[in-house]
Amino acid sequence: MSNWHAELPLLRTALAAGPFVVLTGAGLSTGSGIPAYRDAEGRWAHPAPVQHQAFTRDEAVRRRYWARSFVGWQRFGQAQPNAGHHALAELERQGHVHTVITQNVDGLHLAAGSHAVIELHGALRQVVCMACGQRHERTQVQTWLEALNPGFDPSCMDTARTAPDGDAHLEEDVYGDFKVPGCPACGAGLLKPDVVFYGDNVPRERVAQAMACVEGAAGLLVVGSSLMVYSGYRFAEQAHRLGKPVIAINQGVTRADALLAFKLDADCGQALEALVSAH
Repeated sequence: MSNWHAELPLLRTALAAGPFVVLTGAGLSTGSGIPAYRDAEGRWAHPAPVQHQAFTRDEAVRRRYWARSFVGWQRFGQAQPNAGHHALAELERQGHVHTVITQNVDGLHLAAGSHAVIELHGALRQVVCMACGQRHERTQVQTWLEALNPGFDPSCMDTARTAPDGDAHLEEDVYGDFKVPGCPACGAGLLKPDVVFYGDNVPRERVAQAMACVEGAAGLLVVGSSLMVYSGYRFAEQAHRLGKPVIAINQGVTRADALLAFKLDADCGQALEALVSAH
């Protein structure tokens, strides 16, 4: 078992030197019942998520996505912030956290009371029309999906394994006839969750905002991310390039291990809660 408690004073001292930017990943939200993409070795623990090009070009892919999301939202939409989210909100109030940059799309940082939050990959709570740009609440879209699919077998909702992006693993024969609504604002546009799919790019202005935060902070604290995806790793790379300390709280390897000042191999919620208690 990792003796991560011994590292807490080091982390406390680092945060006391000036506010840090915190970069969070899926490992933080596992305590809220949302699974992570990867295991402790950085390997995929679930089938690869939907690709942007496939979603926009293939009706069958969209049907599969929305059927899975329809089932997964039953649980995902009810997820609540855990001790780690609340601890980061408290550290922000205490002046130790400059900004939270999150790779997660669950909205739990805002729900926990954090204010300076950059949702790098967007948020599942909104759906956007790819034709007219109108945004719709995900809860509203759920009612449209339900109305269009009255015969959808609800029994799978109790047995389907939850997936990281708010959807669920379903067999193909379950969703073969699933119907997907168009945008009611323009009457024809494709509805897409307001998130960055794999194969798509994070908006440049969002990246620039996050980079500016890293450059203005005393250091970078990575929480619950393996950083295997470059969209997150680049911030660790930039902080290290600028001579700022990069610290991680993560169970397992990260892509930035060689850049780290030190790492707490610990459950994110437990470590952050202990950190707040120590202040």
